Amino acid sequence: MTAAARRRLFGLEFDAMTSTQVVERAESALRTRDPLLIGVANAAKVINLRKDPLLRDSLLEADLLVADGQAIVWASRIVRRPLPERVAGIDLFERLLELADAGGRSVYLLGARPEVLAVLVERIRTRYPRLRVAGARDGYFTADEAAAVADEIAASGADMLFLGMVSPKKETFLATYGDRLHVPVLHGVGGSFDVLAGITRRAPRSWQRLGLEWAYRLVQEPRRLWRRYLVTNTAFVGLTLRELVRPIPLYSRTSGGTHE
Repeated sequence: MTAAARRRLFGLEFDAMTSTQVVERAESALRTRDPLLIGVANAAKVINLRKDPLLRDSLLEADLLVADGQAIVWASRIVRRPLPERVAGIDLFERLLELADAGGRSVYLLGARPEVLAVLVERIRTRYPRLRVAGARDGYFTADEAAAVADEIAASGADMLFLGMVSPKKETFLATYGDRLHVPVLHGVGGSFDVLAGITRRAPRSWQRLGLEWAYRLVQEPRRLWRRYLVTNTAFVGLTLRELVRPIPLYSRTSGGTHE
């Protein structure tokens, strides 16, 4: 398979791939058993990684890094390093479940509250009857328990691992234990477990096409989210203007920042 072009944006290298191309890479990883760690980044991560070395390193560890946020795609076009499309984490999650179902593959689900996870497992088994749920564990484990969780995943023999945990916990877990999991396809899906379990409503397609999923979430939880989105969106606009004039140097692992 021909390697996709990479686009340097905000100190990271994004893979200029469509969702279909990412799924094809995942299918190849399943055949070869070579680990494929899929990383996704949105505007909030781009802002937060500047002060969070663990989050930054976890994104640098990814074998593929794609734009989960439409704002990243728009910014890539403004700075003339265009990405082909948004690869939403939840959409990719569902397509990988379809891939697992088609091939009779096994998946491990890590994250969410126990009651949400139980609903999710039942819904996945109903919707994708040919895949096998190799294991499931809620996301409420301590740092001291993380190694044991990793060992449980490795012992399950899962073909795919999906992490429904918040950032940077999921990225940190993958960066710390990814090499010992022996899972071909690894993907952090954030709040997608809640959506597929029917706990959280996703924005209508019309909002998604306009890149306004964040606004839909804001309408649902204004008191909790208004300040976060105001700060993040304003900072991202400023960072995009800076990227247009003077691109941020590429980050390096454990460097504490860029090479500026």
